Amino acid sequence: MTIKPLADRVVVKPSEAEEKTSGGIILPDTAKEKPQEGTIIAVGPGKVSESGAKVNMEVKVGDKVLYGKYSGTEITIDGVEHLIMRESDILAVLN
Repeated sequence: MTIKPLADRVVVKPSEAEEKTSGGIILPDTAKEKPQEGTIIAVGPGKVSESGAKVNMEVKVGDKVLYGKYSGTEITIDGVEHLIMRESDILAVLN
């Protein structure tokens, strides 16, 4: 299935949750924190401002991004969890 977000929305595939702590302790599923970074897999065309001008998106497909802890709406695409969120929910692009 393909998905095309509307306006200023993006679809993000979250990174995998950490399996171990930095000290080497293996975490059970219930103790894993929800990841706050991921890769953009689809980008909308951008939004239209109040003056009628189109505002282009600053992110693109393939960018690794950092987003807010409770940002976006969880969706499932072909059995894989993804998030759909507004571009404004993205905090930074990672290099």
